[in-house]
Amino acid sequence: MIRTFEDLQKVGMDNFENALKSLGAVSKSTQAIAAEVADYSKKAFEDGTGALEKLFGVKTLDKAVEVQTEFARSSYESFVTRASKIGEIYADLAKETWKPFESALAK
Repeated sequence: MIRTFEDLQKVGMDNFENALKSLGAVSKSTQAIAAEVADYSKKAFEDGTGALEKLFGVKTLDKAVEVQTEFARSSYESFVTRASKIGEIYADLAKETWKPFESALAK
């Protein structure tokens, strides 16, 4: 009976340690995602402000369309790049969160 209780205690401690490792990975990844979103937001605001300043300085409709088209293109490319990077961070988050439990299930 004592041996079984000790085994149960060990399994409980292993699960607790796995949960702590998993939460550590969640915390680290969440911080990386927040930093990435903050950087993107800052850059998007700066790019939008720059494009607006350019639009105020144009004299012709053709030039205004050109400035707006370039802004739309660069904004789209920037969004896709950042969204891909954030998607990779989320995928890594899932892998790192699951990793401690994967080894426990293999036993």
